[in-house]
Amino acid sequence: MSESSISNDVKSLWKWIGGSAFLASMCCFPSVVLVLFGFASVSSAAALSNDLYWGTNGMGWFRPVLTLLSFILVVSGLVLYFRKDGICTIDEARRQRKRILNTSVVALTLAVLTYMLFNFVILTELGVALDLPWESSRLWN
Repeated sequence: MSESSISNDVKSLWKWIGGSAFLASMCCFPSVVLVLFGFASVSSAAALSNDLYWGTNGMGWFRPVLTLLSFILVVSGLVLYFRKDGICTIDEARRQRKRILNTSVVALTLAVLTYMLFNFVILTELGVALDLPWESSRLWN
């Protein structure tokens, strides 16, 4: 099992990793888009992001559901990838368990890091640039 094999595995999983990070960021992305295109005022977009992110006004279920769906998306991508690669039986999975485990750990770690970069750096900076009250959520404060 070489590192290049894991690298190739993860490269082919980027659409699943990026999609899960984007899905997990849906608590903040709508607010930025609404203000960016002028569909909402800054105050209503800030209220929407507070409701979705912090779970106020009965939206406490939203972030856990997004996190679960994002995890399911990455796991589904891993299952589909390995099935397409010929790992369809339990015996074959046992034979290649090291590759499956290494690729899964790297893919899940990259999904979390991509989410953190997109949500806590890119979207936060866009939100601050659009006058959303997100200065306190910057990672470097």
